[in-house]
Amino acid sequence: MTQSDFSSLPLNSNLLKSVASLGYESMTAIQAQSLPHILAGQDVIGQGKTGSGKTAAFALGMLEKLEVERYCIQSLVLCPTRELADQVTKEIRKIARTTPNVKVLTLCGGVPLRSQSESLQKGAHIIVGTPGRVEDHLNKENLKLNFVSTLVLDEADRMLEMGFQPALDAIIDKVPRPRQTLLFSATYPDQIGAIAKRVMVKPVMVKVDSTHDSNSIRQHFYKVDDDAHRMTALRLLLLQHQPESALVFCNTKKDAQEVADRLSHYGFSAFALHGDLEQKDRDQILVRFSNKSISILVATDVAARGLDIDSLDAVINYHIARDSEVHIHRIGRTGRAGNKGVAHSLYSEKENHKVSLLGEYLDRSIGNDSLPSSSVLKESPVRPTMTCLQIDGGKKQKLRPGDILGALTGEYGIEGNQVGKIQIFDKRAYVGVHRDAAKAALKKLLEGKLKGRSFRVRMIS
Repeated sequence: MTQSDFSSLPLNSNLLKSVASLGYESMTAIQAQSLPHILAGQDVIGQGKTGSGKTAAFALGMLEKLEVERYCIQSLVLCPTRELADQVTKEIRKIARTTPNVKVLTLCGGVPLRSQSESLQKGAHIIVGTPGRVEDHLNKENLKLNFVSTLVLDEADRMLEMGFQPALDAIIDKVPRPRQTLLFSATYPDQIGAIAKRVMVKPVMVKVDSTHDSNSIRQHFYKVDDDAHRMTALRLLLLQHQPESALVFCNTKKDAQEVADRLSHYGFSAFALHGDLEQKDRDQILVRFSNKSISILVATDVAARGLDIDSLDAVINYHIARDSEVHIHRIGRTGRAGNKGVAHSLYSEKENHKVSLLGEYLDRSIGNDSLPSSSVLKESPVRPTMTCLQIDGGKKQKLRPGDILGALTGEYGIEGNQVGKIQIFDKRAYVGVHRDAAKAALKKLLEGKLKGRSFRVRMIS
């Protein structure tokens, strides 16, 4: 047994069994450095990039001290976006699956307050939510935090960047002391230091190197003359490399929408993700991108925070990020879990100062790579390999991924390797199927039954 083994920690047998079943062979750097302090009940500030394993760190800490027989809210996790809150909830539930009767509830926008209020009346042990919606429930007295002993601020830098400081202040004032406060952040601006000083007691600072192995992510930089040249450069890169999944970062919501619209005009499978979208549209775009029925997602930094998307072929910075640490966070979306990745960045004369600062931060010289030949503009954009089918039934109708897979691949059905990612929400389910098999898959689901009943099914790509 080594110090990086989970078994070296004072965790109960149920949690050790869960960790082993999930294939977590050894602790990540942030887990190894923070978990001993978390389990000792200390306040901890953890700084590390997305994918560093921080969620499992605070989840294990919460679950170890959880008293399941006390049916009251004992832990509160605050996240900047619904997507991150959903991701955190799933991770906590996975780790808690060997511990009977743990109730985790998500409180985010996009869902009626009334239905969440009804869920709160049934009780929960752990609440995961966004500051705005949690504050709404506190104001309506639907939510009581009297027995919370662990408060987690996840992606605290983004919550402050998104203007959640007043909501955070109001919520934290409702959480009793003494308590354990855990703060995790990819960056550490002055505001984080100020809030930590105010709400934490002698916190332990844990910082994990936020840079990536230069061997895992190849970075290329291209100088552009103006906005028209910038769009042409983006098209050249996409046509030359034909990524199956690419994330394009813009600095503003307006730019993200305009870039996505322009790419669509040129025949690319591209959609924008930003804060002005309705939640149902955001959910559907994310589902389609993750099941590869959309090839290109154009997003702002805030909208892309907390996305649970693996195997990105490329990240393209349409504009240089405002902050060097944000640049590192962006490119960390590719080359994850030991895979190779590539990041392309476009910059103009006006962005030279950002490039200089970035070069100092990366400790490397940033040159001007050559863009692909304009001859590739004659090529057609790659079409997504998958098509997305939406089923008007979900968890409320007891649908499971196995039910959908079985219905698609049963007698006279399509091949199993033609079925992609299956995602099930409360009242909807989505399945990616290979484009060549899409019509047959749609026909099979429309003519067949799921759980002994028929559901409305439609193709949404």
